[in-house]
Amino acid sequence: MSALSARPARTWPRSAKSRPRPAWSPRLRRRLAADAALLVVAAAFLLPLAWLVLASIDNDATLRVSAPGSPTMENFSAVWTDEITFTPMLNSLLLCGGATVLTVACAALAAYPLSRFRSRIVRPYLLTVLFTTCLPITAIMVPVYGLFVQVDLVDTMYGTALFLAASQLPFAIWLMKNFMDGVPVILEEAAWTDGASWLQSLTRVILPLMGPGITVVMIYSFIMMWGNFFVPFMLLLSPEQLPASVSIFTFFGNYGQVVYGQLAAFSILYSTPVLLLYVLISRRLGGGFALGGAVKG
Repeated sequence: MSALSARPARTWPRSAKSRPRPAWSPRLRRRLAADAALLVVAAAFLLPLAWLVLASIDNDATLRVSAPGSPTMENFSAVWTDEITFTPMLNSLLLCGGATVLTVACAALAAYPLSRFRSRIVRPYLLTVLFTTCLPITAIMVPVYGLFVQVDLVDTMYGTALFLAASQLPFAIWLMKNFMDGVPVILEEAAWTDGASWLQSLTRVILPLMGPGITVVMIYSFIMMWGNFFVPFMLLLSPEQLPASVSIFTFFGNYGQVVYGQLAAFSILYSTPVLLLYVLISRRLGGGFALGGAVKG
């Protein structure tokens, strides 16, 4: 036998890609941990919604999430009345709708000079406005109630709407100013050349181009006002003027007795207007500012 044939065959090392990975690599463990955390968060959101739907069709509903033995719509029939649902919902629509329109209008007028005029006081002013959003509403309700008593605005829908609009105005100004910064000034200058005033350029040039931004401010303001319980509870005294956010308190009886089925049914009806509002104008949220053709023209 020759020396070449007696020499053992050379084995080349495997590449990194061909090497088998361990079953529980650090990357796989991190991914599984992230998936488990996301599942826990999803369950934390889905369980209350599941209880809400199941309890609304169960006459013997409790705080447990369980399927009803015999599904029924009697809970919806019990709350589907003028006194429990229709009148409070109408009050909520009038109160929050009027306050939202007032908030958007005032925010647009306040954001325009902050966005278009450069000054040293703009940034301190915006920081001061942002600081007002950090104040808890419970800390200012006592002086506000005393002021409303002096000016005879207690137990009035328009007075409560004014305060709700004022409470949402600081953050609305911040949002509106950021959206307004995205509109080029050259479009206003073209409108001024044609003889438009600053108010006409605002209403006919800037606001139509920032439709998605106005939609965001409107939805955010309406949702925050729709779920506000403390302000209407303090400023409105007449039962026929109470919104749905306050009338839901009537389902909590004395000595811890709660009609959970009717409470769940009313909660579903109470959240329906907000969902419908979002669905109706969600198309505008997906669109951007149509500025490309305007700038080129």
